Amino acid sequence: MTSFGERRAALARTADAADLPAALSALTDAWLAERFAAEAVECGFDSVNEAGTGVALVAVGGYGRGELCPGSDIDLLLLHDDIDTGNLADRLWYPIWDEKLKLGHAVRSLAGTLELAGSDTDTATALADARHLAGDATLTARLSEGVRADWRDNASGRLDDLQRAVSRRHSQSGEVAFLLEPDLKTGRGGLRDAHAIRWAELAGVELPAADNERLAEAYQTLLRARVELHRTTGLRSDVLSADDQDAVAERSGAVDADAFMAEIAQAGRIISFLSDQLWSSVARRQSELAAGDVDISGLSIRDGELVIDGDPSTDVVLVLHAAVQSARSEVPISRASLDKLAQRQPQFPDPWPQGARALFIELLSCGRKAIDVIETLDYFDVWTRVLPEWAPNRNRPQRSRYHRFTVDRHLLEAVAEAARFTHRVARPDLLVMGALLHDIGKGYPGDHTQAGMRLAGPIARRCGWSSSDADTLVRLVQHHLLLTDVATRRDLDDPLTVATVARATQTPEFLELLAVMTEADCLATGPMAWGEWTSSLVSSLVEMTSEHMSGADPAQPSHRRLLTTEVVDLMAAGETALRVDDDMLTVVAPDERGLFSRAAGVLALRGLDVLQADAYSSPAGMAVSSFRIVPPDTPVDWDRVIFDVRRSLRGHLALEARIAERARVYRRRRALSATRAATSVTFDAESATGATIVEVRTEDHIGVLYKVTRVLAEMGLDIRSAKIQTLANEVVDSFYVVGPDGPVIDEAHQREVELALRHALT
Repeated sequence: MTSFGERRAALARTADAADLPAALSALTDAWLAERFAAEAVECGFDSVNEAGTGVALVAVGGYGRGELCPGSDIDLLLLHDDIDTGNLADRLWYPIWDEKLKLGHAVRSLAGTLELAGSDTDTATALADARHLAGDATLTARLSEGVRADWRDNASGRLDDLQRAVSRRHSQSGEVAFLLEPDLKTGRGGLRDAHAIRWAELAGVELPAADNERLAEAYQTLLRARVELHRTTGLRSDVLSADDQDAVAERSGAVDADAFMAEIAQAGRIISFLSDQLWSSVARRQSELAAGDVDISGLSIRDGELVIDGDPSTDVVLVLHAAVQSARSEVPISRASLDKLAQRQPQFPDPWPQGARALFIELLSCGRKAIDVIETLDYFDVWTRVLPEWAPNRNRPQRSRYHRFTVDRHLLEAVAEAARFTHRVARPDLLVMGALLHDIGKGYPGDHTQAGMRLAGPIARRCGWSSSDADTLVRLVQHHLLLTDVATRRDLDDPLTVATVARATQTPEFLELLAVMTEADCLATGPMAWGEWTSSLVSSLVEMTSEHMSGADPAQPSHRRLLTTEVVDLMAAGETALRVDDDMLTVVAPDERGLFSRAAGVLALRGLDVLQADAYSSPAGMAVSSFRIVPPDTPVDWDRVIFDVRRSLRGHLALEARIAERARVYRRRRALSATRAATSVTFDAESATGATIVEVRTEDHIGVLYKVTRVLAEMGLDIRSAKIQTLANEVVDSFYVVGPDGPVIDEAHQREVELALRHALT
């Protein structure tokens, strides 16, 4: 006979995700009822399933709802009517632990349970889903009746506690709909929000029947995804990470991971909207209700909500008046008014009516307050009647560790960030509109920048901007990646770098707009996109470009930052010297091939990531290399690093073997990653002064910089400077190199360098 664990494992592997929670619960019910009957008799309870026995086994929490997922806890209450249960609990719990199952358990009297539920909302919510498993059914019924009565009698306090818990969870777990790695259970719009709605209904809050149907459908979408996530990973985590999305999507029968994540986002939007609506109604019911007219014909405030009294089918711009008023006053648009907009709002005409553009910009300039308003309009499919090009970006995931949000939320986050900085530009209207449009092409085929440029011009002209302003918006979309790409991947000391940016931006006014929009875009992307280092690089690039535009003389040596007075003195001494300054290591030594790569290898061996590197060789035969590292979480043992660098320069350190061993450990840790970064090598002799740029993209692993620079040295290339960038699991390293015959590397040599690099990085 197969054991319960074997039957459970087989069911978890084979059952359809939609059926598994109920089936797994039923299987567990039968096993526990059997165990209870046998163990209760052993403990002296002869008639365990009859009224008056005074002891019952009760499922609570998710198990009480009959929703066991593969990684769920089995939450049980051994309930008694003030009688001695002996060692019955131990005899029940130990077999569950023996099956390696996660158990949540309690032994309490009926009176003690109801008393605890009355004072503790977490207990009250767990008991709200209580379900009888075995023993005295009348005892379980008395428990359920008492819990329901407590919810009714203490409705106001329960609702306050629930609403605080909802806000707490949202601040900790983020959003299901718009985060690229959502928490299916505790995120805003997750399973727990749906549970909270059901608990609020016990306190007398009602959800319309149509909303109940939508809630149930969205809930099942997330529950099925949670089942497949647990089955795929074998873990209890409810965070749908990027590494797991392809596998979970495949198990779910989705076309691909993007389609699957779009379904998750839509379900999260439905649950979060219905949750927001419910808690907003609770807040209005428990507070003094505001009422009054608004200074706009067709709008009023009643019962703490903004009401659209006018007819949007005849006043097309009324929706923007309502949106601006709602965002500025933080008074939500009433549900009836939203339904009216959904039914009657026409498509905005081309061109827009007089005054519409000003209202649109006023809405965007509300910043973060505008996000909920716009997303509510989008939920009712009204936002796309204002901006139809938005539709393909709705719920669209981004397969990038760089980004936190779906495309639609990222655009609104960028607008909110830009709205904080409008005082820094002469044209705030173009700033917030550029932020809204910069990635709008991501929902369309082909390169998203090219697609966005094709969309931006017609949108701008339809809104009523002049041809000149429309061209500015197109160029903002065209160059929205320019400053970060150049700042992090090119040598800022090279005059040609600054000249290239100046040619692209053309005027100080456009450079100003682009710089602020770039910051807003990066802040909206995530912490990996805009840290102190990136900010300083972009600021330096903008300042140098501005000086170039004003006619300042840019002709300075490309190594000006490297050759400080102290470094020049060290080079003149002709000895090997190492210097540490905060997060910068500088190595001065007699010039010989491989110097740079050996120092880079030691840093890799010590687990230090390089952010930027520079190199210079003097005519006198001395070389200097500097490495700025990413500050690690723990202090760097620089004495050990310096000791190892000296050993490596003397050839006394088996760098390749030691790095290979460290890399083997690192690869084992990275084996769970489902995404792989392809290797590419490009050569650019036109964008640098007196050098060729070799750009290497490859998967991040220990020793990448060492391997690349060792190959470049072996192929006869001297490194003048380097920019190191890590994007999640991908590195993008740019090297300014000079060949044996000068700055230009012929095609035959390029092919051999690429072959060697690909071989080393395989």
